[in-house]
Formats: sequence, C-alpha cells, structure tokens
Amino acid sequence: MVPAAELRSLSRALPFWLSLLLVPLVVWVSQMGGWWLILVPLGTWWLFGVLDAVIGPYRENADPATPEADLFWYRLVTLIWVPVQVVLLFAMIRYVQTSGTLSMPEKLGLFFGVGVLTGTIGINYSHELMHQRNRLERTLSDVLLASVLYSHFRSEHLLVHHRYVGTRRDPVTARYNEGFHRFFPRVLRQSLGSAFGAERDLLARKGLPWWHRRNPFWRYAALQGGFLALAFALGGWGGVGLFLFQAFIAIWQLELTNYIEHYGLTRKHLGDGKYEHVLPRHSWNAAHRASNWLLINLQRHSDHHYKPDRRFPLLQNYEEDEAPQLPYGYPVMTAAAMIPPLWKRVMNPRVKAWRRFYYPEIEDWHPYNKGLLPAPR
Repeated sequence: MVPAAELRSLSRALPFWLSLLLVPLVVWVSQMGGWWLILVPLGTWWLFGVLDAVIGPYRENADPATPEADLFWYRLVTLIWVPVQVVLLFAMIRYVQTSGTLSMPEKLGLFFGVGVLTGTIGINYSHELMHQRNRLERTLSDVLLASVLYSHFRSEHLLVHHRYVGTRRDPVTARYNEGFHRFFPRVLRQSLGSAFGAERDLLARKGLPWWHRRNPFWRYAALQGGFLALAFALGGWGGVGLFLFQAFIAIWQLELTNYIEHYGLTRKHLGDGKYEHVLPRHSWNAAHRASNWLLINLQRHSDHHYKPDRRFPLLQNYEEDEAPQLPYGYPVMTAAAMIPPLWKRVMNPRVKAWRRFYYPEIEDWHPYNKGLLPAPR
C-alpha cells in the first residue's frame, strides 16, 4: 500500500505533469492533418493562458529545506520528458516522410507545433536540469538542447547570464525600448560568441587552450551532429529540413521567454565598471498558477536567480514590494512581445515605475538606455 505522505506528494506534483498530455495531442493531430494541427500551439499557449484567468494566482511557498527524497515526483517529470521528446521528434520525422499522408504545408504546421513543445517545454526542462549538480541531469539537459541545435545555451546561461544579468555584458537581457524583432537577431549573433568566450576563458584560467577536450563545445558538436545524422537517416534531406524548422521554432520560443524575463531591468552602476549584486528586483515574475504548471515555476524567476540550483517546486514567490510583477503569465506576455507597439505600451510604463520605486536617486537613465556605461569586470 502506498503511504499517505507519498500520495500527497504525488497529488501536489501531478499538475506539473500536464505537459505530457501534449504528446498524444501531437500524435493525434498528425493523423488528422489540416486545421487540427493548430491545436498543439493553441493547447500550449492559449489553453494555459485561459486557465490562468480561470484558476487565478498562487503565492504559497514550499519549505525550501524540503528533503530531496520528497521531490521525487517533481523530478521524475523532467527526467521522463527527455526520452519522450527525442522519440516523439524522430518518430514524427519518420512518419511524415514515409506515410505520404501530409502535404508540405501540413508537415510544416505539424513541426511548428513540435517546435513549440521542444522550446516551451523541452528547453525549459533542460534549464532545470542544467542547474543541478549531478552528472546525469546535466547530460540529459545537453540532450534536450542538442535536439534543438542550441547546446551553447547551457554555457551562455550558466557562465554569462547569471553573472551579468541586467548589464550590457549579458546578451539576453532585453534593453529598455528594444523590440523583440531587434532583440532576437542580436541574441542569435551575440550569444554563441559569448558562450564560447566564457568557456575559453574558463579553460585559460586552468592553463588549458580552447581546443582542449574539456571544452564542452566538442560535446555540443557531437550531440548536434548525431541528431542531424539521425534526422537524415530517418527522413532524408526533408527530415533534416523538418528537424531544422522545429529547432528554429524552439529557439524562438526560448528567446521570447528570455526577452520578457528581464526586459528593461538594469542593475545599478556603482562606478569603476562595477554593478550592484543581482537582486529580486532584477527579474519579472508572475504568480499565475496554470502557466507555472506548464513552465515548472520558471515565472518565480527572482528566486531562481537568488538560488539557481534550487529545485523548481521549492522556488519562492516574491510580492510586489520585493520584485516586479507581470500583468499576465508568460504565455500571454510572449504573445504580446511579438507586437512591439503593444508590448511597449504595456511594459514601458511598468519599467519607468520600477525605476522610480527602486532607484529614486537615479535621475538620468540615458546612460543605461544607450549602453554608455562600462561593461562589468
């Protein structure tokens, strides 16, 4: 008989397993074709946005000292997702390239939905796994990132973003008044070089050259090359094209999330190229319940920056007097970010209010807006 405490733990964790229901949805719409294919992105974005409005927020905090053993059912979903995503991705490539039942527009529609899953869920789960200390979870994170050809995100996120967030040194901190359509190509240009440079510098501090086998970029290249080869083996060049398409959609999803997480928030410059420590005020948060189920509490972003290796069920909620809050959950806000005039109308006044509340002593924000301050050392 299952102990009562174990059943309670399972029941609390089950909402975070809702993402797995999207997998049979992908399989079903691949059989149906046509307009049914739109159900995957709708089920990922809009369904959880609607549920946020219906269910409302949640602000309760778990005990951060909860033992690891009590988090089994939470951890399990992130581990299970890795083989599920890999099998789903390549099974769909094989199916659409051999069945002959879907037209080219239908194939692209299906893999648009697959990319929404591999980006919204897969990269988010990889983010959780890369922050953990054991080798298995970090390896699984690498597998998920390689399946969307964005392996360097791990290096950039761990070595650059967490250190330089809220400064010009961090490529993925969106500048004030920077529309997503300018942010996205800038990040694609800068993040790869930033990640490689961080790994090169890390090796140099150990007296090793960048080409040393300990450089994770060799592992990144091998994993990504292996996935491309598998896509070709299962679906030919058309399979490679579909693989590349879903990877692009996944990366777009990731960078939309990066865009809204720190938009316009900057750390105070202390002089001599130094900035204040990262504080809860330097991340946008959202207490919306359903989208936090989907994104495994990513919207409790301030606490993630405070304690990066804290497991997602233990992330703490911050109130408005401690950290800035978004008016809606990430699914709605990422949609708004695709319309720059709407985004700026919603968010620019909030950034200005944030500045007045947290930094009333700073009268001139022009150097922050224009990037005239020196990079942190």
